[in-house]
Amino acid sequence: MRTVAAVVLVFEAIVIGLAVPVAINLGGIDPGLAAGLWGGMALAALVLAGLQRFVWAHYAAWALQAAVLFSSFWVDGMLLAAIVFASLWVVGVVMGQRTDDRASAMEAAEAGSEGGAETSVPSTSSQETR
Repeated sequence: MRTVAAVVLVFEAIVIGLAVPVAINLGGIDPGLAAGLWGGMALAALVLAGLQRFVWAHYAAWALQAAVLFSSFWVDGMLLAAIVFASLWVVGVVMGQRTDDRASAMEAAEAGSEGGAETSVPSTSSQETR
């Protein structure tokens, strides 16, 4: 799940960074405000992508998704990008958790089978003795 979350955040950081000139030119937002708001969120997305091994960073990324979604109402067209990335985030978290659960179940099953009776291993020699 952490890898998927980090990948989504990196791509989201690129899109948020590209939203700065769009907000300035098409949205009429002050350049300082646009750079501070969306540039800061892009930087936060990159930092959080690198820190996904920590639980608090995962929850902070959820807050970042909400911030991007709410700030996208200021500029036409950004709402669609925010909805797409929020959807990717939710799907990535859900599917990543399922994948992690399956991997844990497989590891537990393998560990359980190793503790059982030993199985015979066939000989790998090409010469047979008679």
